[in-house]
Amino acid sequence: MPAYWIARSKIFDPESYWKYAEQVPDIVARYGGRPLARGGRFHVAEGSQEFNRYVVLEFPSMEAAIACHASPEYQAARQHRLPPHGEAEIVIVEAGEFTSAGGLAAAAAAVAAAP
Repeated sequence: MPAYWIARSKIFDPESYWKYAEQVPDIVARYGGRPLARGGRFHVAEGSQEFNRYVVLEFPSMEAAIACHASPEYQAARQHRLPPHGEAEIVIVEAGEFTSAGGLAAAAAAVAAAP
């Protein structure tokens, strides 16, 4: 089942961030990933306005997406987008419809239990 890597970023140092951005396509491709959206126009319909770059990558599986992120080559490349060069939030989401009353209750319980 496919999985999607969803990233939202802030860029503080474009030159350093470019060193990251130019390496990522080849790394992602080695894990079967492909860009669906990468740095194009965006509109924040709800939520934080603090990010200025969005990326959505599709991978053949959750495992492939996680392996890509954990890979030594990606971990080396990401050093160019970490503070002070930039900041990012990345979430990997499995494709499919998994919404249920029990699942929503479990998500709410996890939030309530968080410190």
